Amino acid sequence: MNDYFSKDIRESVRELKTDLLQGLSGQEAQKRLEENGHNRLQGAAERTLFQLFAEQFKDFLVIILIVAAIISMVVGIVQGEGIFDSLVIIAIVIVNAIIGVNQETKANNALKALKEMSSPQAKVIRNGDIVRMPSDELVTGDVVILDAGDYIPADVRLVESFNLKIDEAALTGESVPVEKNCESILSDDAPLGDRVNSAFMGTVITYGRGKGIVSATGMETQMGNIAAMLNESKEETTPLQKKLDSLGKVLGIVCIAVCAIIFVLGLLKGDELMEIFMVSVSLAVAAIPEGLTVVVTVILAMGMQQMVKSHAIIKRLSAVETLGSTTVICSDKTGTLTQNKMTVVKVFDHEKAYDVTGTGYSREGSVTVEEGGRLSSNITELIKGAVLCNDAVYDIEKSQIIGDPTEGAMLVLGEKIGLSKDRLNEEYRRVQEIPFDSDRKLMSTFHEKDGELTIYTKGAPDEILKRCTHIYKDGAVSEITEADRRKILEANFSFAKGALRVLGVASKAVETLDDFDSQENSLTYLGLMCMIDPPREEVKPAVDECRKAGIRVKMITGDHKITASAIAGDLGIMSPGEEALEGAEIQLLSDEELREKVKTVNVFARVSPEHKVRLVAACKANGEIVAMTGDGVNDAPSLKRADIGVAMGITGTDVSKEAADMILTDDNFVSIVHAVEEGRTIYNNIRKVVGYLLSCNIGEILLIFLAMLFNLPMPLMPIHLLSINLITDAFPAFALGMEEREPGIMDQKPRDPNESIIDKKMRVAVAMQSLFLGIGALTAFYIGHISYRDVEGGETIARTMCFVALILGELFRAYSNRSEKRSIFGIRLLSNSFLNKCVIASFAFLVVVVYVPFLNTIFSTAPLTLTQLSEAIGFAVVPTLGGELAKLITKRMK
Repeated sequence: MNDYFSKDIRESVRELKTDLLQGLSGQEAQKRLEENGHNRLQGAAERTLFQLFAEQFKDFLVIILIVAAIISMVVGIVQGEGIFDSLVIIAIVIVNAIIGVNQETKANNALKALKEMSSPQAKVIRNGDIVRMPSDELVTGDVVILDAGDYIPADVRLVESFNLKIDEAALTGESVPVEKNCESILSDDAPLGDRVNSAFMGTVITYGRGKGIVSATGMETQMGNIAAMLNESKEETTPLQKKLDSLGKVLGIVCIAVCAIIFVLGLLKGDELMEIFMVSVSLAVAAIPEGLTVVVTVILAMGMQQMVKSHAIIKRLSAVETLGSTTVICSDKTGTLTQNKMTVVKVFDHEKAYDVTGTGYSREGSVTVEEGGRLSSNITELIKGAVLCNDAVYDIEKSQIIGDPTEGAMLVLGEKIGLSKDRLNEEYRRVQEIPFDSDRKLMSTFHEKDGELTIYTKGAPDEILKRCTHIYKDGAVSEITEADRRKILEANFSFAKGALRVLGVASKAVETLDDFDSQENSLTYLGLMCMIDPPREEVKPAVDECRKAGIRVKMITGDHKITASAIAGDLGIMSPGEEALEGAEIQLLSDEELREKVKTVNVFARVSPEHKVRLVAACKANGEIVAMTGDGVNDAPSLKRADIGVAMGITGTDVSKEAADMILTDDNFVSIVHAVEEGRTIYNNIRKVVGYLLSCNIGEILLIFLAMLFNLPMPLMPIHLLSINLITDAFPAFALGMEEREPGIMDQKPRDPNESIIDKKMRVAVAMQSLFLGIGALTAFYIGHISYRDVEGGETIARTMCFVALILGELFRAYSNRSEKRSIFGIRLLSNSFLNKCVIASFAFLVVVVYVPFLNTIFSTAPLTLTQLSEAIGFAVVPTLGGELAKLITKRMK
């Protein structure tokens, strides 16, 4: 049991069998690694290749395909025509399974690569030397060195702590770094957030340094415990999975019903039992859209690959479509909506505020002064004090900050006006410091120049002001007046109200370093520094786009209400006068009351992990499709609960990535909006594919049904139906799935998540197109039957004319199906190059089947004369007219 927080350092060292100076020996460390395994979080048990392959056959439509193959095999054996038809179906099923396995494997591999990229290094004492090694090689008893900016590589019992602060938001949700004290000994039941003598895997050091003994690794850590719980949870099925499953069941019932009706009609007419059985089976084969499952899978796979280019890794194919139906995006603030780079935006001396240009950690920018004016000595002295009283490090080449982000913002400001920390520290050598603590709310550093000592202090403005007796004005020091104090406090209040984080800076000359406690008194006020984590510039247009698309954006953050509201207002998430809720207020609401609140409130501040789960549940209870972002372990439950969990690829923990459906490789809100747009496009394309394939198959059913009704011979053989369904239908359907997005796709409101893929408009369109397709092909067959019934092989000629009219009719109609709303004359007809290639390939297949002699025998076709071919082509145009007429009708429908 990892209860070292309740034991003193000496007892912990003894029980973990280590040495604080020498660490473990390499031999002992290897032995423990072999006994306990690597320091890694384990996901759910990985499925084998066989399991992945077997899962592809659970889909209802795939089961129908297998049944179709069996039926086709029976038909082939009974009629003595072989099992070619069934082998074709089985081949399609296997190809579908291979594609599914391939795409799932790609997604898993991408996730593994992302984990490896983010795997931290650790500084460890081994054999008395400090060495760097991958954190997954740590073992219990290892002594680790901890510095500002480091990730904690495992659960650790601290043995040294110097001003050590650790950001544990990823684990506890607490946004303020926790001050650590290695000497504390806690009770056995101390909650996680109070264990100040311990550090936990995945959290990050923001300040100070320390040393600790690894007390738990891998799944034994606090993060491991949460990961284990997540592995036990079940994934919810997405809207697309439900709809396709429902569609597959309907199609299965239709197939059985069609078989039964035709069989009964045949018996009533007095047809031979075996003959009518074969006819009904052929019609059932025609009713099954064999290519639907594989086409939809490929469309989703292509969409998944497309999203990688837009900085989104999708872990599940079906999640691609779910994004398209999103109605609410619940987003964290820091790093997603904002830059996660504290920036000084204003500086204030004793009477005036100056704006600072430039955002983030770039040196581009400056303090704004009047045209022709120069930076005052007041502001220069203020910035110099802030840069000197500072423990952060600014990596100029990488534009990165190591240490506290607030201190980093001050260093960047210094660089903007030419006051670099390195140069100042050479001129003003630091000789002593008084670290920050939460009681004083101050930090001070002592600097020596030319034998003179100066103390620079920064901290909470009110605390600074209490300790100031003088004020710096225009190069001179004078006594501070009550009017000065009042003006400074008013300015501080105004800045804080505007969601700025404000720090005061002061200084004074000192005679000696003795009597530390009294040095932070009788200070000289220099000014105020005002900072904020600025919004990403690209987010506001993305939020506006969401609004046009009928998607509500909600900010759910651990930050303060004032800060959250200000950022939300800048981004257009929150309008003036709208309400924002804090976690404490959420706590007092019942589930029913919260459901009502989430309908109107878009900003939730100071929330806990439990609140996030409740907020997601409340939105879903209102019928919303919810996308939820998160990066910490504490976000994992809400990511799981959401319809689409979105983890951060850069700052996100491994546990949050495991829990999510999508991972943003750039941690940017805009990438979510792009993914939603791609999801809508994919759903539209799936609709086009479903409508196209269904109208093809229903048209074939009508063709055979009407032929029976009018007492005509069978217009098509089973081999004709299969070749049409699997080759000339499937390839154009693939191409329709690759259509570019329709204009104005993000101007539409989200569809009803309960809406069927085959809605009222599609039913009308499918009915019209099927009718025209069936009538066109049947007319071609009838003319051939009447014209050539007395000719040898006349029935084969008639069937071939029907075959040609049906295939060409479906190929021509594919161009009309490129848009559900726009006329064929309103789109760039040949802009889908993939469709053009598929049509050419399908046409080539038709030509060889009709005009290559040995294929005539296999496919029961006959070469057509120019007149016969012209007649067939003429009737092939009819279905396209039906498709365009359907668009005119559905445009008038609500």
